[in-house]
Amino acid sequence: MFKARMNKQIQPDRKVSVVAPLPDRAGPPPPRKDVELILVKEHNGVQYTSSSLLPAAPAPRYGAQDRETWGKKIDFLLSVIGFAVDLANVWRFPYLCYKNGGGKSAAREVFFPRPHAPKPHRREGGIPFFSPEFQGESVGYAVILIALYVGFYYNVIIAWSLYYLFSSFTFELPWTNCDNSWNSPNCTDPKLFNASVLGNGTKYSKYKLTPAAEFYERGVLHLHESRGIHDLGLPRWQLSLCLLVVVIILFFSLWKGVKTSGKVVWITATLPYVVLFVLLIHGITLPGAYNGINAYLHIDFRRLKEATVWIDAATQIFYSLGAGFGVLIAFASYNKFDNNCYRDALLTSTINCVTSFISGFAIFSILGYMAHEHKVKIEDVATEGAGLVFILYPEAISTLSGSTFWAVVFFIMLLTLGIDSSMGGMEAVITGLADDFQILKQHRKLFTFGVSFGTFLLALFCITNGGIYVLTLLDTFAAGTSILFAVLMEAIGVSWFYGVDRFSEDIQQMMGFKPGLYWRLCWKFVSPAFLLFVVIVSIINFKPLTYDDYTFPLWANRIGWGIALSSMILVPAYIIYKFMNVRGTFKERLAYCITPENEHQLVAQGNVRQFKWIPLQVCGSLFLPA
Repeated sequence: MFKARMNKQIQPDRKVSVVAPLPDRAGPPPPRKDVELILVKEHNGVQYTSSSLLPAAPAPRYGAQDRETWGKKIDFLLSVIGFAVDLANVWRFPYLCYKNGGGKSAAREVFFPRPHAPKPHRREGGIPFFSPEFQGESVGYAVILIALYVGFYYNVIIAWSLYYLFSSFTFELPWTNCDNSWNSPNCTDPKLFNASVLGNGTKYSKYKLTPAAEFYERGVLHLHESRGIHDLGLPRWQLSLCLLVVVIILFFSLWKGVKTSGKVVWITATLPYVVLFVLLIHGITLPGAYNGINAYLHIDFRRLKEATVWIDAATQIFYSLGAGFGVLIAFASYNKFDNNCYRDALLTSTINCVTSFISGFAIFSILGYMAHEHKVKIEDVATEGAGLVFILYPEAISTLSGSTFWAVVFFIMLLTLGIDSSMGGMEAVITGLADDFQILKQHRKLFTFGVSFGTFLLALFCITNGGIYVLTLLDTFAAGTSILFAVLMEAIGVSWFYGVDRFSEDIQQMMGFKPGLYWRLCWKFVSPAFLLFVVIVSIINFKPLTYDDYTFPLWANRIGWGIALSSMILVPAYIIYKFMNVRGTFKERLAYCITPENEHQLVAQGNVRQFKWIPLQVCGSLFLPA
């Protein structure tokens, strides 16, 4: 249904219904009233009569007028940027660029504008988005479960950052020497280190006897007190307190909705850029920085022929931009109806990719400095993940003048990068479930507390002596293949069941113009095909889980796949549930399941667009004039 407000007289021969607006409470109505013209297209199932339009479109479950909106447009943009720009931009993207042949990675086709554009007249987040009834809700529940899984371990990484921040407020950083209670007898002073110490082709980034490595694994994680995932031990009280502080910050940032979270991101989304700029300026002045940056920018086009390069790029872009997690849909549901999602998607994705690229200079300038100091190659110090931000970077900082200042600044950046990304994930869970269950919406503060406290309790498994094994298991399985599968289902649901043509009309209704042929081709063919390829390859190329020299037992891998399947199975399970609860013949049941709710009357008439010959759908949706 397309609605347009006009400030003019209605011609008497027009067959339209006129809906008068409510009177202005502030005073008498103006001499000329705005009227609403309701123009209806035939494929939406609404038929003309001589005097009215029948039937009326169903009202949304919760009125849009009762839904809060962002205080300012910049609150929304900062929230999306804060969620998209996270720890992966610092500890994963630069290394992937280096490993896969230089700085290159982008995938906006999936990002724009679907995650930014909630279904018109249904300003809801997460679960009931614009796909056909069975698929929209099933994928919605799946991505919410994935977001919960990620919250269990992502908050632990933020807690590590907080612990490092507290530990940095000393005159001498605790990871600079081997004279601490947690150090082993074999600890090697980095000042006495030389390449001959490594031997057997061991890379410096994998050398576990430096003060920085031992502080992380023995002083923070206490990994040496665990024999494996079967021997977790009790939660460490220091990390438990840090985790509690993180959860409390998240709760008070989210308990009143976007009115409070939209203000918090003014700090958490902007401060990392200030810190990153300061670290970059200082990093490029260090000896060896040029060699590190040169290695980062070196391009090897031959690597583009390898499937692993594309899989790494796809996984990184989904994690970084957050496509598929439901966060962007939740954030967008608090926008006004006519929000320009086209501009927002291009702006935020560009900022995210540029941030990732620039962060590579800050990271590899330091890695070049480390290689210069220890007289090793760049490839010997290049790494990703926790080893980069909790071992190598802190070690490099400890050698600088004013090391305490640089350590505090760096870990504040990590803390803020993690906080706003975690806020986004929790907001997707809270908004998605609250929009589907009215009782949760009415008790948002209590529900927010329940989600926060629940993630805290389950995250305790990740801060035990063997907690790093649990975290590695969750990080590998909770949002790996499962999130790619969820995004694939979203792409198919929107492009083929809901329809690119209908979705384009929704965009036009909000912004005044239809997306071009390039976007429609990507939505219809490129994105689903590429996602299907990545999902299949990620399953085929799976290798048993390891952490350094530790190999996870078979039962741990089975638990991991069980976690992955627990979210993926929701899609077919919910499809079967909806199919069995719909009345009619097999064909009628299938038609109801693959047809959006506002077109169910067409099923009764036997006019099901999805049953039409597919080539006609393709031609109609892609090549008919806008």
